Amino acid sequence: MSEATPYVRPDVKMLLDMLAAMAGPKMNEIPLADARASYTQMAALVEADPVPLATITDLTCPGPRGDIPLRLYDPRADRGPGPVVMFYHGGGFVIGDLESHHALCTTIAAELDLPVVAVHYALAPEHPFPASDEDCIAATRWVAENGLKLGREVTGLITMGDSAGGHLAIVVPQALAKDPAKVPVILQVPIYPATDESSDGSMTEFADGYLLTKETMDWFMGCYAPEAGNPMAYPIHGAQAGSPPTLLVTASLDPLRDQGRRYAAALAAAGVECHFMEMKGSIHGFVNLRKAVPSAQADLLAILAQAKLMLARISA
Repeated sequence: MSEATPYVRPDVKMLLDMLAAMAGPKMNEIPLADARASYTQMAALVEADPVPLATITDLTCPGPRGDIPLRLYDPRADRGPGPVVMFYHGGGFVIGDLESHHALCTTIAAELDLPVVAVHYALAPEHPFPASDEDCIAATRWVAENGLKLGREVTGLITMGDSAGGHLAIVVPQALAKDPAKVPVILQVPIYPATDESSDGSMTEFADGYLLTKETMDWFMGCYAPEAGNPMAYPIHGAQAGSPPTLLVTASLDPLRDQGRRYAAALAAAGVECHFMEMKGSIHGFVNLRKAVPSAQADLLAILAQAKLMLARISA
């Protein structure tokens, strides 16, 4: 099939056709509070149901702008020493919260059989760059040093996130490589991450009609207001050597696809173990669309299965 007519999965096409038929203003054309509320409400309609877990607890940790909301997920009520997954939600640094990614976090905890700590960082435009990055670094460092407050002895960290959260799953290990936390980052799992400032390639090819649009990305980045060339804003400019083993995931119909591909290539060039998975015929946001796009559930399970294999090798 030619590049002009990329492969689209049947269930993805059904969702895209439905969205195309729905009239209404774009996210960047409505009040910010409404955009945030609609994103969380949409998740309830298109996302799979949460998985019941023994432990789901809200807590906070101190951060540079005050307390940072966290949520602990664990399929067990208690457990022995082990790693903790730090999860950073997507939403372009502007939308998203603990609720929008709640079901996803329950699945991650259940499938990996590990505690997950989700972080709700400060959002732009009220808190532009580097607020989100600083909050996630602070929260991750706090978890590394305060396992007793979680009721768990933390031996290592796994950073994971989608989209903006995928960016944060890279930025946090880069920061902790320079100034180590109490325990190391042993694996990073960025899912369709934003990694550079490019606006060509897939950003142009899938600029419209594939859920995430270039217009929305431009709005997100305008709110986030990143500093040009700063590795915390664009982690591809950071030092890749010394990064933890990486499982990097992209979607073939995603405007951010090429940013993920380029970052995986940069890791490989630096000699970092990097496993690359691209979900053919799928779109940005698929891990939060598992009810509307049933094939996305299989994709998520494949990602988590690969993460388990990598963790088993790391801990062996």
